[in-house]
Amino acid sequence: MTRRGRRITCGTTYEATTRTMKTRWGFPDSGMLRALLVLSFTAVSCSSLRTDAVKPASHAIEPQSNVAAAYQVGARPAPDDGRSGFRLLIDSVGALMSRIALADHAKHTIDLQYYIFNNDATGRLVAQRLLAAADRGVRVRMLLDDLDAAPAAQLIDALDVHPNIEVRLFNPFLTRNPSLLSKIGQFMIDGRRLNRRMHNKSYIIDNTVAIVGGRNIGDAYFDADEKLRFRDLDVIAVGPVVDATSKAFDAYWNSDSAYPVTAFASTKATEEDLAHTRITLYHEARAFAQSEYAAALPSDFPRTAATDRKGEWFWGKAILLADSPEKVTPGNDDEALRMQPEIDALINGARQSVLMISAYFVPGTKGTRYFIDLASRGVAVKLFTNSLASSDAPPVHAGYSRYRRRLIEGGVEIYELRPAATQPAQAKSRGPSGSGGGPSSGLAPSTSPLSLHAKALVVDGRYVFVGSMNMDARSKVLNTEMGVVVDSPEMAAATEAFFDNATRPENAFHVVLDPNGRGLRWLAVDEQGHPVRYDNEPHASFWRRVEVSLISLLPIDGLL
Repeated sequence: MTRRGRRITCGTTYEATTRTMKTRWGFPDSGMLRALLVLSFTAVSCSSLRTDAVKPASHAIEPQSNVAAAYQVGARPAPDDGRSGFRLLIDSVGALMSRIALADHAKHTIDLQYYIFNNDATGRLVAQRLLAAADRGVRVRMLLDDLDAAPAAQLIDALDVHPNIEVRLFNPFLTRNPSLLSKIGQFMIDGRRLNRRMHNKSYIIDNTVAIVGGRNIGDAYFDADEKLRFRDLDVIAVGPVVDATSKAFDAYWNSDSAYPVTAFASTKATEEDLAHTRITLYHEARAFAQSEYAAALPSDFPRTAATDRKGEWFWGKAILLADSPEKVTPGNDDEALRMQPEIDALINGARQSVLMISAYFVPGTKGTRYFIDLASRGVAVKLFTNSLASSDAPPVHAGYSRYRRRLIEGGVEIYELRPAATQPAQAKSRGPSGSGGGPSSGLAPSTSPLSLHAKALVVDGRYVFVGSMNMDARSKVLNTEMGVVVDSPEMAAATEAFFDNATRPENAFHVVLDPNGRGLRWLAVDEQGHPVRYDNEPHASFWRRVEVSLISLLPIDGLL
């Protein structure tokens, strides 16, 4: 069938956009404005997004019994009582290899939904396994957000040529692989739409096994990047929650905001491109098999490398939370489209404790007051987030730091991740995730700096949330998000153990008030295990501290 819903064409005129910028955004009618608009329209030119592209609806299959895939992650059949089973994917190498092992044993379908799918060593490795599965007759559906999809355009366009692989882009730009100038122009014209992104992450095999959590597909998420390593968290799931995850995927896949890559007039990948990509990916996969990364895998992988405790699963009633894909429609701010009320209800029900792991934490004035009130009624509130030195987003840290002192004064306990380079010798071999060194971009052990990317909640030592959603306004209002909530004291204890290990003084700074009331202090230990104290943002350069101080003066919390 043809593309349904809103037509994205060249209907926006120069005059209409000028009026919008003057009346809605307050831009002056000036020569500079006209010059910017001319550049924007030159960059965007005319939409290359076809409105006649064929976009057939498709849906997940009924859950299938896949003994081989289940064996690869150590799963046993789910009990017939409505409970789902979970294993935490803390180890970065195991998180990658679990995806590889599952793809290798898929029989019917693979559905994956990601904010980022990089054209790097790990991205190409996953792509090679997806292509191999498609060659076996497995249907592969790839749904990717379009904000940073351009670097992988050639790769995913070639994959889309395969009759068993279809790639769709969510909330796309009007042009394929837009230049920086084109992106700026399109944001100026259509920023209210383009600023809303699909941040969901899921990976579903045969509607039987799923991986849900914080990791995208790329070297930095699997300890394979020489510049940055993200500390992250996923779960492998079996049972009824997997079918719910598939239904959420279908809602996005068939939504009006999902476009096949063939909708772009510039997409001209051929069978020859696919054949060339197949050869290239095959040779890279062989190189991977001989790399230090692969050599470091335990001999009994993946039954232990994919998880943290051999043979043990956490079972409990679980629900899949996911924003509606309609959330990205400008002006469509109905709370019924959001998963945030469910998260609020989870935290509101706390009687004893709330542990928060959030890479990006910008509570705002209302959220700050909320967490202080929670602490005042006797709930132990603890937060683990990035330090300025570990953050990959200084503007987000600027938004967070504005509220940090008030939170601590109100009884909230705060820990911030230390970059790997500052960890003491006894911690360097394992890191805050207990994952070991991991490989670099050359698929060899890496010692690159750490940045937190995980998102999780533990409430009252019983309820656990793991997903893609940060505790900030962007996740709440602008981006679409997803995750699972599990009622399992055993899984809660394992997630708390992750929190406790990650916030040890060799792995994190404990931020406290200066006893003299002059500011904040960051407490940790040095490489000999001796206590150390910092009176400013530790291990961050002077100019980065200045940058964050200036950004913190801007009223941009709602965009972070």
